[in-house]
Amino acid sequence: MLPLFVLAHFSHHLLAALLIPLLPFIRDDFALNYTQIGWVVSAFTIAYGISQLPAGWLADRLGPRTLITIGISGVALFGLLVGLSPTYIMMVVFLVLLGVMGGGYHPAASPLVSASVEPKNRGRALGLHQIGGTASFFLSPLIAVAIATALGWRGSFVALAIPTIVFGIVFYWVLGRRGYTKKTEHEMPNSHTAAPSTTSHLRRLVPFITLGVAIQVLLFSTISFIPLFVVDHFGAGEEVAAALLALIHSTGLWAGPLGGYLSDRIGRVPVILAVSVIAGPIIYLLTLVSFGWSISLVLLAMGMSMYIGMPVSEAYIISHTSGRNRSMILGIYYFASRGGSGVIMPVMGYLIDRVGFSNSFATVSAALIVVTIGCSIFLWRSRD
Repeated sequence: MLPLFVLAHFSHHLLAALLIPLLPFIRDDFALNYTQIGWVVSAFTIAYGISQLPAGWLADRLGPRTLITIGISGVALFGLLVGLSPTYIMMVVFLVLLGVMGGGYHPAASPLVSASVEPKNRGRALGLHQIGGTASFFLSPLIAVAIATALGWRGSFVALAIPTIVFGIVFYWVLGRRGYTKKTEHEMPNSHTAAPSTTSHLRRLVPFITLGVAIQVLLFSTISFIPLFVVDHFGAGEEVAAALLALIHSTGLWAGPLGGYLSDRIGRVPVILAVSVIAGPIIYLLTLVSFGWSISLVLLAMGMSMYIGMPVSEAYIISHTSGRNRSMILGIYYFASRGGSGVIMPVMGYLIDRVGFSNSFATVSAALIVVTIGCSIFLWRSRD
């Protein structure tokens, strides 16, 4: 089932992945400033994050099959409505609903993917599953801008939403044929019972989750402004901005599996600490780059850092929580890592409006460095 879950992950993220590469088109259509643009992305990400919280509870009652289908076809349905929105307010409302529909996918799918392999290979399986989501963010900028050039930004949403709705329905049927018709089990068949939540165990789990969330949120928030940064700061075209965005997400095609493999071999904590030490200074380098090879290298490093950290964080949580509270903690992690950027982006937009791109990127870099230092105190000398 792993290849099918990779394709499902691709479909789940496809409509949401259109939003960022199309921001220059949307900005021009509705005459938005940077703060308003930040709220456009936040409308989706905040709703997406909040909807992760009840997902574990819903998975136990509705079953992962239903939540995964809603996370594909439901997202695509509201993506279609986003493309048909005549006003800014209506677009924001449909983006909120799009986020609500998508919240159940990860808490439902990740435990199923983990259960399909031995615990020693869990990181690699989650890294392979991540390829599907990465492929969406890699291909969407290229496809979206190509369609938008011919049909407008609305045409991109409409053209890709319809086949995604159909796939979600077909995947629901496939899951039923493969036996995924029951509610989730509290213990995964191939996993060992997690260690009890002692005080020292929680003292490592909390800073690990905090660090993993900070890496995802601050890198994703910065990357979300890259198309506008390239268009407005360097005077590049939307096609060039889309190509650079695809360059960032291309790293996930190999960095996710690499992160999972390394975490299985040398431990989750050393990998997440190495990523966090690199990520903060890399964001700062955006203040120094020129348009050419230097910005390409920095964006590659940013994408690599973000995608290596994802499967490592998921594998750590799944390995260090019991079946009784695993869904709840995964829901909290996905809420913070997926929804946190919704809080940061309007702030970044406001800063860019007031002090420019360079000072805003420097502020984000400093914040990640501070979080890294604080969390490292509790995680140092821990392997996994």
